[in-house]
Amino acid sequence: MNAMIALLTGYAGLAQEVLAAAVLVFLRVGAAMALLPAFGERIVPQRVRLVLALAFTAIVLPAVTDRLAGIDLAAFSFRWIWTETAAGLLLGFGLRFLVMALQIAGTMAAQATSLAQLYAGAGAEPQPAMSHLFTMAGLALAVAAGLHVQLARFLILSYDLLPAGQLIPAADATGWGVARAAHAFTLAFTLAAPFVIAATVYNVALGAINRAMPQLMVVFVGAPALTLGGLVLLALATPALLTVWLGALGSFLADPMPSRP
Repeated sequence: MNAMIALLTGYAGLAQEVLAAAVLVFLRVGAAMALLPAFGERIVPQRVRLVLALAFTAIVLPAVTDRLAGIDLAAFSFRWIWTETAAGLLLGFGLRFLVMALQIAGTMAAQATSLAQLYAGAGAEPQPAMSHLFTMAGLALAVAAGLHVQLARFLILSYDLLPAGQLIPAADATGWGVARAAHAFTLAFTLAAPFVIAATVYNVALGAINRAMPQLMVVFVGAPALTLGGLVLLALATPALLTVWLGALGSFLADPMPSRP
C-alpha cells in the first residue's frame, strides 16, 4: 500500500512538471499565434485561433520537454509569464512584417497603376484590391507549401534562440526589430518594382507625347491604357513575385536571427 502511494505521489509530481511545461509552451505559442501568417489573421475567429494555439502547443511540447525540465508551478512568477509572452510576440512580429511587405507592395503597385481606388478585403482597414490579392495569394501559397509544418519546426527551434525564462536584451530586440522592418520595406519595394518602373516609363513617354502634341488629350488616352497595362502586368508578374516572397518567408523561418550569436 505504501509503495502504491509512493508511486502515485511520483506520478503527481511528474504531472505537475508536465503541466508547468505545457503552460510555458502555451504562453509562447499563444502570443505568437496572434501574429502568425494565415493562422493569426483577424478574419480567423478567436475560438479557432485558440484551438490552433492548443494544437501547436501539443506538437511543440514533446519536443521541448527536456529543455523545460525541473520547472515547478509553485515557482511560477511574473518573470516566466513575461519572458515567454515576449518571446512569442517577438517571433510573431518577425513573421507579421513579411505579411505587411505584401500589403505595402500591393499598395505601391496600386498607386503606380491608378488602381488604388479599388478597395477590397476583410481586414480592420480597407486595402487596395492588389494588396488583398497579394496577401491572400501569398498566404494560400505558403499554406500549400506546408506552412503549418514550418511553423511547428520554427517554434521548436525558437527555444534554441530564446531559451525559456531568458529575455533577449532590449538593445538586441530593438536592433533586430528595426532590421526586420527595414527588410520588410526592402522586400515590398522589390515586389512592387515592376509596377513602379513600368508606370514611370509610361508616364514619361506620355509626357513627351503631350509636349509634342499639346492638342491631344493624353489623360483620356493614357489613364485607361495605364490601368490595362497594370492589370496585364499583374497577371504576368504575380507568380514570380509570390515566389520571391515565399523564398523570403522560408529564409526567415530557417534563420530568424542571423545576427544573434
